[in-house]
Amino acid sequence: MVSHTVSQTAKVPSADARLDGDLALPAGARGVVLFAHGSGSSRLSPRNRAVAAGLCRAGFGTLLLDLLTEEEEREDAATGRHRFDIALLARRLTDAVDWLERRPDTAELSVGLFGASTGAGAALAAAAERPTRVSAVVSRGGRPDLAGDALPLVRAPVLLVVGGSDTVVLDLNREAAEELSAPHRLHVVPGATHLFPEPGALEQVAEAAADWFRDHMPEGPEGPEGPEGPGQPGEPGEREGADGRRTG
Repeated sequence: MVSHTVSQTAKVPSADARLDGDLALPAGARGVVLFAHGSGSSRLSPRNRAVAAGLCRAGFGTLLLDLLTEEEEREDAATGRHRFDIALLARRLTDAVDWLERRPDTAELSVGLFGASTGAGAALAAAAERPTRVSAVVSRGGRPDLAGDALPLVRAPVLLVVGGSDTVVLDLNREAAEELSAPHRLHVVPGATHLFPEPGALEQVAEAAADWFRDHMPEGPEGPEGPEGPGQPGEPGEREGADGRRTG
């Protein structure tokens, strides 16, 4: 049982910026999950913070990070210049993974990535850049297709969580899943739309993410060992939650 959580703000150094972050570490944390927000959002996203709170209750540390500086956010709001710059966002996520490895309180913890919307593409690209450090990836209503040529290079097991009524994004996730060589699963939340505002939908996301990280993040800094054999939890397939469960 997790009895105490230490929370602190942080400045995460990147090559061209210092990024604002909120780090929470439960006592005896089994790993730390780094969040990548979507376009037009920030580390203060209520949806990501709700998922992060659920992961903390499950015993995982979390790092919610602003991937853009305040100046870049203002520019992006006016021009949309940065929100689809997956190379920039992935580079900053990679720098944050390296920062976690340098910190004494997180150096021995395995790392997971949680990406929402465009942040999912950046998370997958970062996972491909740090294959021995990133142990698992979860995408929420994400755009994994934006990872492009990095998709087949990802070694970490990937969970793609999509709302059943978010039809365009669901199709994009199915297409991206075909490009993944790592163990992966598509988890469909029936009736949910893109931001999962429906009653209980976001709770399903948090539960699925906690289960995925629990199954795939070792209690230590080691990354994925390689593909799992048939019948293992990370086997490629699709699952629908709650109403009309379907596995395959």
